[in-house]
Amino acid sequence: MAAFDDTLMVDVRSRFAQVDHCQVQGERIFFENAGGALTLKSVVATSQAYAAMPDNQGRANAGSAALAETIAMAKANMAVMMNAPAGQFFVGESGTELLFRLITTACVAQRGGGRVLGSTLEHPATRSACARWAGIADLTHQLVTHDDATGSVNAADYAAAVTPDTIVATIVHTSPVTGIGVEVAAIAAAIRAVAPDCYIIVDGIQHAAHGQIDIASYDVDGYVISPYKMFSRHGFGLAWISDRMTGLPHDNLLDGPADNWEMGTRDSGAYATLSDVFAYLDWLGGEVSAETDARRRIVAAGGAISAHEAALTDAMINGSGNLRGLAQMPGVEIIAGAENPHREGLVCFHAAAMEAGAIVAALNAQGISTHIRKNDHYSSNILQPLGLDACVRVSLCHYNSPGEVAQFLAVVGDLLDPPTG
Repeated sequence: MAAFDDTLMVDVRSRFAQVDHCQVQGERIFFENAGGALTLKSVVATSQAYAAMPDNQGRANAGSAALAETIAMAKANMAVMMNAPAGQFFVGESGTELLFRLITTACVAQRGGGRVLGSTLEHPATRSACARWAGIADLTHQLVTHDDATGSVNAADYAAAVTPDTIVATIVHTSPVTGIGVEVAAIAAAIRAVAPDCYIIVDGIQHAAHGQIDIASYDVDGYVISPYKMFSRHGFGLAWISDRMTGLPHDNLLDGPADNWEMGTRDSGAYATLSDVFAYLDWLGGEVSAETDARRRIVAAGGAISAHEAALTDAMINGSGNLRGLAQMPGVEIIAGAENPHREGLVCFHAAAMEAGAIVAALNAQGISTHIRKNDHYSSNILQPLGLDACVRVSLCHYNSPGEVAQFLAVVGDLLDPPTG
């Protein structure tokens, strides 16, 4: 059922910390990857090594020069990993903070008329930033309504809403609630067909761990990820911006470099861990293909990740061996439909027989980590139109195994449809 054979599955899992246990709970299956992916063991080691270094960038010593090389290498690796030959990368406090900063800058630069266009599918980080700064900059904020049945939004939806005075637009690459991806390049093309100079900013936070990022193909101006959701660690976010967005007036030190977007001295170790993620994906691409070019190996890794996760989510929905999938369990409804080709490593469901919070608690008691999404400021955009108070989010990554899916199905099947007699 899985795209990885048994040998590769073991090898992949061996590279991640706490892949089958929690330092507090003990043995467990980790299906809460949308809340933060597992961390590469190499990232843990790198973080420890750099945390001990007292040097800062820009000093006249060998340690400082080495940090500058670390940062330059990480940026070069990100350009390959995310296919961004132009523009620049920089790190900030978090993915949310960077989305706010990019959206703020774009709105303020265009103040005094025009529209900011997004969608109801988006995370509140994007919607909140657009609502706040459109108001401050005297712009009109408009949201394209996503389709409840598919849990997504498409180019036609944006095309029906975009107008020539749309000056800022936002796109979420994948919803963290529905788990359904969108076609970023097609949406960007629909926007540019009507508003060619629009600044387009993409939230790639949920998508990043589940396949390729191909910035050069998107024709956008900003792309943001949270590295802790892509096998690195907490405490920073990563943004890419286009050359034209680099040139917008932005927060910066007086008389400092005009193209600098970083606020103060950043953690060189954070950059170093990005190179660890790059090295891991480069290794995986070499395991699943015969490619010798680094970018092609990254693409091969992304394809294998997508295929493996598609097989796991298919088993979770449609069953594995003699175990019923969620779609066969009575009273279970899968958000965005059981058959959705744009699903990325995530299944969100609710059940008539048991409240979502009780399901999450019962699974946790059996050593299976999932998450409840509530009709609150994080998820009401998805759940309220469906008339739901809450749902269970089961989110996986490519290091999850078929055996873990089978164990989940066995436990949840007993919970929702226990055997009789």
